[in-house]
Parts: sequence; structure tokens; C-alpha cells
Amino acid sequence: MKIEGLKVYFSTPKGDVRAVDDVDLEVEKGEIIGLVGESGSGKSTLALAVMRLIYPPGRIAGGKILFEGTDILSIPINEYVRQFRWKKIAMVFQASMNSFSPTFKIKDQFFETLKVHGYEGDYWERTKELLSMVNLDPSIADKYPHELSGGQKQRAFIALAIAMKPKLLIADEPTTALDVVTQIQMLRLFKRLRDEEGISVLFITHDIALLSMITDRIYVMYAGKVVEGGNVEDVIKTPAHPYTSALISSIPTLDKTSVKGIPGSLPSLINPPKGCRFEPRCPVKLPVCSEKEPETFRVGDKHYAACWRLAPDRA
Repeated sequence: MKIEGLKVYFSTPKGDVRAVDDVDLEVEKGEIIGLVGESGSGKSTLALAVMRLIYPPGRIAGGKILFEGTDILSIPINEYVRQFRWKKIAMVFQASMNSFSPTFKIKDQFFETLKVHGYEGDYWERTKELLSMVNLDPSIADKYPHELSGGQKQRAFIALAIAMKPKLLIADEPTTALDVVTQIQMLRLFKRLRDEEGISVLFITHDIALLSMITDRIYVMYAGKVVEGGNVEDVIKTPAHPYTSALISSIPTLDKTSVKGIPGSLPSLINPPKGCRFEPRCPVKLPVCSEKEPETFRVGDKHYAACWRLAPDRA
């Protein structure tokens, strides 16, 4: 999947909220890509745009989402649903453990999904196979959602998301509200889905430390824009954007005596700053940062950032 210049705006009486504003992003075959940023940075909105789940007052205001050579934003929604949704592109929604209907057993919800999307095999056999793939005993299929733990429900929904063998799985905050042990199990599961099933993953989170354990590349979003991208090792060890550095500094570790937060808050996306959107919170800003939106500069192989401090004439 390749996203080019994606814009998603939401209409309000005071003007458009530019939730996603001219974003480029790519997920190659066999990759686990991380998308990280604070709440409100546009991560989930981007994911919903890929799933064609943006509804008024929201709208896709520009850009392309290319999947297997097709711009999935240019085709009619019914064609997208028939050809792509859940068959080729699936999503584990934020708080997906609460997405199951409480009045139906797990197996009934698997059967319905398989039926709606045209699965031609035996529904029960496929359900057992899917649950086993995520290390769940098939016997839980005969239980209601409230009889499962949070981790079990999360894994069950991941199993449901891969029911039609999609090529891309979008996982939006899949480890939120899970204990540390269950989080590690989730990370191992996504790696196994990539290695054994060939599923590419777009892993969305606000926890950059989590991404260092699972992803191949990372995109950092701030206030609707991607401010840095690159191989996970480059971004984590040598961050090029002040916002990325601030995210990493806010991670508690055993050798830190205190955790340094990021002062301030996200700017208004109705009237964002004229220059760099991080400028009001940036500890190393330059005069140009408040006047002109930063260009994107390459700082290494597949590593780039949108920061005026990286401009060649400052070298």
C-alpha cells in the first residue's frame, strides 16, 4: 500500500479540522510498519481513510491510496467493499475487544463474518483454525464475549480480522489496556502473522518503545502530518526531529531518575501554526520555524524528517 498526499478534513462551524494533512506513507509486502504519535495526531483517522470509513462531517479532501495498483479512493464504495474490505485490507479497531456483540457467541460472529464475505469452506473448521492461529483454544468459540479475558477477546478479534486472509492488517492501538505479559504475546502474534501468513501490518500506537520491539520502519505523526520516517533503528537511536526526540525522552526506563514530558499541547488543526506545527512546543526552534512550513530532508538511507535544522545550508 502506498499513500500519497492524503488529506482528511472534518467540517465544523469554525472551519475545517485538518486531521490528516498531506501525508505520504508506504507499507511494503512482508513489513510491519509503525505509526506513532500523541492522541489527536491523526493516526486513527488515517487508518479509517484506508478502510473507507470516513463519513460526514468528515471527508477525504485529497490524495491517493494505492493498493495493488488501484487507487482505492477513486472507486465506488460498493466496489471497494466487495473487492478490498476484509478480503485484502482488514483492521483491528481501537478497543476492538469491546467490538463483539455481547448477545451472540463468538462462533456466531465468526460464522456471520465468513458468510457476509463469501467464504466457501466450512465455517466451523475455519473458525477453529483461526482461533488456533492466535493461540486460543477453539472451545472459546462456544462462549459469549463477557466470558473471555481482555487478552482473549483481543486475540479473538485479530483472528476475525484475518478470516479472509487479507494482505494488509491495520492494528490500531491493539495493546491498549492489556497487561505487559499480554502485550508481549500480542507482539509475537503480529510477527508470526507476518512470517507465517505473509500479512503486512500497519501497527498504530502512541508508545514508541513498543514499536522498537516489532517494526521494520517507523512513521512519526504530529498534528496531522508525518514529521519523520525511517528504519526503526535509525529513528530510535538517532532521531532527527525534535518531536521524535521528545517522545523517546518521555519513555520511562530503569536508568532514568525522572521522566521528561513534552510541555504544551497539540495546536488547533482548524488554524494550525503558519510554519512548523511543533514550533510552539519545540525546545530548539529557529526563527524560520514560525514563518515557513519545513521541507522534508533526507538524513540517511530511507531516513528523513521535516525540520529546518536539517537544511543543507545549516550544515
